[in-house]
Amino acid sequence: MNKDRLLAFSDGVIAVIITIMVLELHAPENASLAALHALLPKFMGYLLSFVYVAIYWVNHHHMMYTVKRVNGAVLWANMALLFFLSLVPFTTAWLGETEGAKWPTVVYGASLLGPALAYYLLQSLLIRLHGPDHVLKRAVGSDWKGRASPLFYFTGIGLAFVQPWLAQTLFVIVALIWLIPDPRIEREVTG
Repeated sequence: MNKDRLLAFSDGVIAVIITIMVLELHAPENASLAALHALLPKFMGYLLSFVYVAIYWVNHHHMMYTVKRVNGAVLWANMALLFFLSLVPFTTAWLGETEGAKWPTVVYGASLLGPALAYYLLQSLLIRLHGPDHVLKRAVGSDWKGRASPLFYFTGIGLAFVQPWLAQTLFVIVALIWLIPDPRIEREVTG
């Protein structure tokens, strides 16, 4: 099967996810800076979630650039990734509305864990489909970020029961780790 429909559908779903997240940001009812300041927790949650969704989109784009074909298992793994990403607007809104309370932080952490596991599954299925000598396998190597991220999310979920801000800090750190451009796929493809 050709990968083009998978890419087009994924791009569309991710665009809708970002749109839904931004629609949760409502302008203050009055014109004071204090009213704008009150929206800071919501905005910070939106910013973090936007960064996460953008990271997935960029990495998905790079990964799919390397592949020639997909199969049914890849399609379903991609749907799982999109499903878990589609939960991010809800958990982001709840986190912002409650100013980072314990349970919203736990659920937010779970909403970050889901796409991480689904992305890892998708990547693994693509490598299996294309073989161990494929450019994707060479590019991801041992994939320390992909293996470590779920551990960080689990740790963050646990920390949320003790101190939610510690969990939120860990979630920011994971995003920063992934935000640093990873040239492995581009280097393998061009070089």
